[in-house]
Amino acid sequence: MQNRIRQLREARGWSQAGLADRLDVSRQTVNAIENGKRDPSLPLAFKLGKVFRRRIEAMFDPDEAR
Repeated sequence: MQNRIRQLREARGWSQAGLADRLDVSRQTVNAIENGKRDPSLPLAFKLGKVFRRRIEAMFDPDEAR
């Protein structure tokens, strides 16, 4: 699944650790999601949407291969 988490995070000047703190997850979790090694759970996807003020569909594309 392709995602835009890294671009959204970097546009705000946040580190992976800073985003992880906002989401209450580890930095490794953020890294794995950004690199496509892990898909977020539905609750985490909603948290990401809230943090970035975006719809889930605007952050993730299930049809786009890496």
